[in-house]
Amino acid sequence: MIARQRFKSCLENISALKIFTIILPVILLMAISPAIQTKVVSQQPAQQTHDQIYEHRAKHDPDGIGKFYQGREIAYVMGHQAAEWLEREDRAQTELPQQVIRQMNLKATDVVADIGAGTGYFSFRISKVVPQGKVFAVDIQPEMLAIIEQRKKEQKISNVISVLGTESDTKLPENSVDVALMVDAYHEF
Repeated sequence: MIARQRFKSCLENISALKIFTIILPVILLMAISPAIQTKVVSQQPAQQTHDQIYEHRAKHDPDGIGKFYQGREIAYVMGHQAAEWLEREDRAQTELPQQVIRQMNLKATDVVADIGAGTGYFSFRISKVVPQGKVFAVDIQPEMLAIIEQRKKEQKISNVISVLGTESDTKLPENSVDVALMVDAYHEF
């Protein structure tokens, strides 16, 4: 329930224009072709149960919980004590941050919320793509935000703004975000 509320809070802060550009083509498609609508609805699989969505394995990585989603093991909740893991060398190969950011189609003036920012791994990469915009690096751990503030000083970056959220509220200003990103954070809610 908390995750749903936090996600809803995040969505409320995405600009109406972004939402409109996503929803309008879907509405037009549904209005123009009832046959397509019927076909799409009829091909929907039956709703999956929790056990069908997740896979449980007895043998798994000690850093994971033994529960897998789409083939990827879910990690334990990340505490600031393990922050260095977020900056590991192989992360660029496993999570492809540059490809993720490219797929976001950001404009130089966009305001991005990095929900569950941790050490700012994505926040700082995104900040370079939105030089006239800003990145809200939201986290619920003050220690993670302290790491972000230190990195901001070291890298002389001014468009990353640390935001101390809670488990149920991102604490983002109302109607202030164009795009929101959550990486390896949703399972922690």
